Parts: sequence; C-alpha cells; structure tokens
Amino acid sequence: MNTIPLVETLAPLALVMGALLLFGGVRYSRAGIIATVGATILYYLHWRITRTIPWSGGPGDLWWPLLCLTVELAALFDAAVLLAILSRPTDRSAEADTGEALLRTRWNENAENLPAVDVFIATYNEPRDVLEKTILGCLALNWPDARIWVLDDGRRQWVHDLCVAKGAGYINRPDNKGAKAGNINHALTLTTAPYVAVFDADFVPRRDFLLRTMGFFEDAKIGIVQIPHSFYNHDPMQTNLGLQQSMPDDQRFFFEAIMPGRDGWDASFCCGSNSVTRRKLFEDIGGGLPEGSITEDMLLTLASLRQGYVTRYLNEPLAYGLAAESTAAFFVQRQRWAQGAIQILYLKEGPLGPGLKLRHRLMFLPTAWITQGLQSAFAILMPILFMLFNLSPMIDVDLPALASYLLPLVLALLVGITLLAPGRYFPLAAQVLAVFQMFRILPVVLQTLIKPHGHAFKVTPKGSSAGGGNWESRVLFSCLFLIAASVAGMVANIGADYRIVAQDELLPMVSFWLLLSMLVMILVAMMCLEKPRIRGEERFEIQQPLSLLSDAGHMITSGKGDISLSGLGMEVAEPADLAIGERVQVVLPEVGIVRGFVRRTGRRIGIAFDFHSEDVRDRLIVWLFTNRIRVNAQRPSALAVAGAVIRRLWAADLTLQAGPLPVPEPEAPEIKLSAATRLVQPAAVRTLSTAGLEAEVALAAYTGAEQEPKRAA
Repeated sequence: MNTIPLVETLAPLALVMGALLLFGGVRYSRAGIIATVGATILYYLHWRITRTIPWSGGPGDLWWPLLCLTVELAALFDAAVLLAILSRPTDRSAEADTGEALLRTRWNENAENLPAVDVFIATYNEPRDVLEKTILGCLALNWPDARIWVLDDGRRQWVHDLCVAKGAGYINRPDNKGAKAGNINHALTLTTAPYVAVFDADFVPRRDFLLRTMGFFEDAKIGIVQIPHSFYNHDPMQTNLGLQQSMPDDQRFFFEAIMPGRDGWDASFCCGSNSVTRRKLFEDIGGGLPEGSITEDMLLTLASLRQGYVTRYLNEPLAYGLAAESTAAFFVQRQRWAQGAIQILYLKEGPLGPGLKLRHRLMFLPTAWITQGLQSAFAILMPILFMLFNLSPMIDVDLPALASYLLPLVLALLVGITLLAPGRYFPLAAQVLAVFQMFRILPVVLQTLIKPHGHAFKVTPKGSSAGGGNWESRVLFSCLFLIAASVAGMVANIGADYRIVAQDELLPMVSFWLLLSMLVMILVAMMCLEKPRIRGEERFEIQQPLSLLSDAGHMITSGKGDISLSGLGMEVAEPADLAIGERVQVVLPEVGIVRGFVRRTGRRIGIAFDFHSEDVRDRLIVWLFTNRIRVNAQRPSALAVAGAVIRRLWAADLTLQAGPLPVPEPEAPEIKLSAATRLVQPAAVRTLSTAGLEAEVALAAYTGAEQEPKRAA
C-alpha cells in the first residue's frame, strides 16, 4: 500500500489550488493556467502508470486496470488538445469593423464595387413556419447584389410557390444524391456569383451578415468565413430542467470558446450553416463540396486547408436558428454529427490523409466523440463494479494517494477549463449532458467505427415537425437501473461480515463517488421527461418602447414585456382600461401598424395579432428575427449554474407532457413536383429591406407631432 504522510498528501492539491488562484484571479495568465493543468496531468500519469498497474500480474489481473487506463489516456489526450486550442483564442471583431467600413465606402461610391453573393438556403422537409423566416431574413440582407436561392431537395410545390411570391430564387433537382452536399453542388452548377453564403433552413441572418463577413475576403488566403450558431429558442436541457433563465444553451462552449481558439491555430472549420465561401475554393477542390461523409462541412475545410486556404471565424451572433426542440430531435442531430465525424477517419480527404500539417491532423481528429462517451460510461460503471464485484481499476491505492494524485487532476481540469472559458464552460451541466448523450451516442459511434458507411442522412426535425414523445424511455430506464445498482453496491458493503470490497479504506471515497454519479443520473433522468412547448412562436424581450392604440383613442406606451410573431405581452405601471376582445393597433418601428385584439388586461396586457395584410406579417418577421436577439445571452459563473442545476432537485417538475403539440395544417397541400431540375430566378429587386411609413405617420398624427416622418431604412 502506498501510504503518504499528511503534508505530502495535501501539498500537490495546495500547489494546484494556489497556482490556479494566482493565474486565474490575482494575475490572469492563460499560459500559467495551461501550464498548471499540463503539469498536473503529467504528475498524475507518472503515478498512474508506474504505481497503480499490476505489471507483474497475469492477463486476469491486467485486463481491467489496463482497459481503464486506456480510456483515461485517450481522454487526457483529448484534454491536452483542448488546452492547446484554448491557449490562443482570437477576437476578429475589430477586423470585421475595418472590413465593414471599407465595404460601406465602396458601396457609397458605386454599388457595383461590391461582388455578387449567391445565398443558398438548403431545405428538405422543414415546415413553412420555419422556412419562411429564413427566406424573408435572407431577402432583407443589406447587400446590393445578394441572390437568394432556396435549394429544395423535397421538390415541394408550396416551397416553389412561396419563393415566387416572395421574390426568392428556387432550385430543385431530379434526385437526392449526396444529401445536403449534393444539393449545394447541384446549385453551384446553376449559379455564378463569386461568393456563396449557406444557411440551413432554420437560420435567419441578421441584415448586416454580409457586411460583417465579406471584408475578410480582402485577404486572398481566406476561403471561408464562419460565424457561430446562435439560437432563439431553448434546447432540451434548458427546457426539461427548467433552466432557461439560468444558463445558456449547451453549444456556447464550442462556438464561443473552442472555435475562437481553433481560429488562433488557423484550424476553425465550416459548420454547415452561417458561412460564406469563395467560389474559387470550390473550383480548386474539384467543383463543389466533398460527398464522402455526411459532415460535408468538415471535409470542405480539410480540402481547403490542403489548397492553402484558411477558414476565418468571427465570433459574433449574426444569424439565429433553432436549437433541437425535443430530445428526439436532439439525438437525431447529434447522432448525425457523430457518424459524420467518425466517417472522415476512413477517407483520404480526412485528417489522416496526405497534405496536412500536424496541428491540423491533431485538431481535426474526431476522437472526442469516442472518449467523451467512454469516459462518461467508465466514470459511472467503475465505482459500481468495484462495489459489487471488487473489480478495482488500480492496485495499492488508499485515500491519501487519491488525495495526492487524483484530486489535483480533477481540480486542475475542471477549474482550469472553467477559467479558460469563463461563462461558457459549466462542469456539472457538462457532465449531465455528457451522460445524457452517452446512452444514445456512444453505441452509434462504436457502430460507425465498425461500419463507417451506409448510414442514412437524417435531417433534424424543426418547428412544427420537431415532434418528440412524452419521455426518452431508453435513457430513463438505463439511469434508473444504474441508480439501483449504485444503491445495491453501497448496501452490500455496509456490514463488515459480508462486505464485498477488500480495500475498506476506499469505501468512503467510492461511496462519495457513487453519490455524485447518482446525482448526475437523477438530473439525466429528469431531462428525459419532455416538457411541453406551450407556445407556437418564440417570444423575445421588448428592447424599445412600443405604443398601443385602442379603439377608444387611448395610447399606451411601454418598453417592458415580450413579443412574438403571434402576439405581444406588455407590462404597464397602472392597470390598462381595456376590455377582453377589444380591437387595438400596435405601432412597431420598421413594421407599421399591426392590428390585434386584447386577450388579457390589467398590469400585463396580452395582445393577439390579427394581420390585415401579409406584407405586415412579413415585415414583422424581418424586424423580429434580423435584429439582435436576447435569448441564450446570459453568461453566468460556473458556480451559479451548478447551484441552479442542483436546485432543480428540490423544485423539479416531474409531470409529463400531455402529448405532442398539435401539428398545424399545412397552408398548401403537400404536392410534390416531378423529378426534374427547376430553376426560378430571384426577383430583380428585393423589397424587404425597407418598411412603410404608416406606423410613424399614425403615431405622429395621434400625438400631434409636427416633425416630418423619416423613411425607415
């Protein structure tokens, strides 16, 4: 037994805590934090490899310790790559400012000074309530020659008619070969602009998207400009645990910490949507997107690196889309990502193929999909197997040894990464999500490792098609089984006479480990209970005073409340003198007058919109979705998020969703077009970037304002 004196036991832990306090608070140093974490990893590995493995034993003694060590080594390898990524984050906003100023100057001189951009909206089966927002948002882009194309791989008549009505171009094709990559490649053969912007069907760009991104192409080596995926709704973890106001969505760590870090190594990559690509890049790599993997965006980036191009990352929320709206949609999305990431390992165009620098090979290895699932599985199974079968991953280990070597490692990793990505990384929430994913993603990863190809491309269901059941039964029952096994393991080792574990001194530590695991699994089980999405449209915080005009001639103005495409909730200081059902008019900037009727009165006025024209509704969509959106914008501390997560155990809502929300009837019959290529040119003039004057005229007339109303830009 490796017995260590108390001072020697606590010294490593104290050194790690002191170094993290120094470099993370007293005098912030990214290099110091990384050096502290790196040194702790090496210190732990030396002990783990040389002192805890029964190297002189036979296969029966070695198989389990070596298996556990292999998983640890793989996880620590990925942790080392992550530390390297987080070591040099970039902030390209100043460059975007310079580029935007240059582009505006050229535009003012002559609009023809700015290049044409083909804007592709790739769609397959998304419903109208999702797709129309993206089409209208793209039509409102602030750019002189943006050619909006809807690439409809579903060959739906109503999509064709919607594009014609709104002025967007329409392209379909005879087959669905190559899935999304094939859809885009087909459109590339029919379009000619020197730059191509790509949006998924649910991502709505801000009006200044192209002005903020196109300036980067002044550098000839820039082949792709990527911006983050930001969301205007809440993901399943936020919704099912009731944490919408307590923490951001789970992708903030990736898009706001990892991707800026990758950009510092010229290793950021195209993420399939919210990007602009130089057409010459497509030409240089063979004419289009690689189709060897269902993650065509990753292969595109690797192909561009081999041609000497760089993907530049601008960490600004310039487009907003839908996060997975149900656990079923969540797993469809993540399983597709995992499959595609593993597939590229088997392709010569992947990270192991020729023509890449070592740093790019390391940073594009998709091993995190494997190690995250295995690490989560082993973290749960190891204490259970130890308690039930005396199966130990280490030999000759006692509490002082664990306190001297294991605890400093855990502290260094969790606190170090939190300090490197403040407001983006939340250890407890990350562990809950990792375990939640493990049950469904790890089997897919292992299956893809054995059979990398032949998997169908599944589109993430969105909007009214998101569906989802009342609960995620497979994950829920797995959690309940593991919780029961954990309890059984602790009960089995209570009495000394029938205790299973041979190393009595480890029981307190392993029992504590089991309690933490059970806490995580209880939270995972709560995530499996689908909460109802009671609103058909997402609501956004009111960001400026809005005015309401009643039929009786009263005007109410307030800047507090929320608004959606279907209605308005307005908070007022005094109860409003309005009757339920009364007709009102809401004056919205850049939109005009929106008619509606009162659904709720008092200090909180509820208005349901009743659109008198489709143009007004279109302008409201543009106003709501192409400006800055305050959803998922909070960046709390890791401790605040951990506290909020734990509090859910005491304030948990364990009721099930009564049933799926009713799917609205489609506005047009789902008529399929024949299998042939169709191309409808976009309208010559886009009209959605300006709004009418009726709101300002009405408000000026009512208030007696004598100033001339100005045209809204």
